[in-house]
Amino acid sequence: MTAYEKAMRPEDITRLFVERSNAGDATGVAALYEEEAVMAYPPGELTVGREAIRELWAKVLVHRPRFEPEQPLPTLVSGGIALTSTPPRDGSGARAQVVRRQPDGSWLRLLDQPEFAPPAG
Repeated sequence: MTAYEKAMRPEDITRLFVERSNAGDATGVAALYEEEAVMAYPPGELTVGREAIRELWAKVLVHRPRFEPEQPLPTLVSGGIALTSTPPRDGSGARAQVVRRQPDGSWLRLLDQPEFAPPAG
């Protein structure tokens, strides 16, 4: 098993996601999530659990999409829980994640909402 760099700050997860996705590493992307994490993707669906998230990213990354780093908005932290977010470069809404500190001090995603569409009207 590959030893992956750990996210030692909540904001590190976004950078690590971009690096691993652009390398086509679905296992590395899934390693950024807790075992029972929930991701609201594909749109209108939920993907539950690290293994299901890995399988989803394996299907997405086979098409070799290119992800660009997005400047994170200020992180909100309360104890061992944090809310991270980024505005997509195309201005199409927002992305938000709830991350949790692990016993070793690193952070993993617990909840991931990769796409928020602006409200209609």
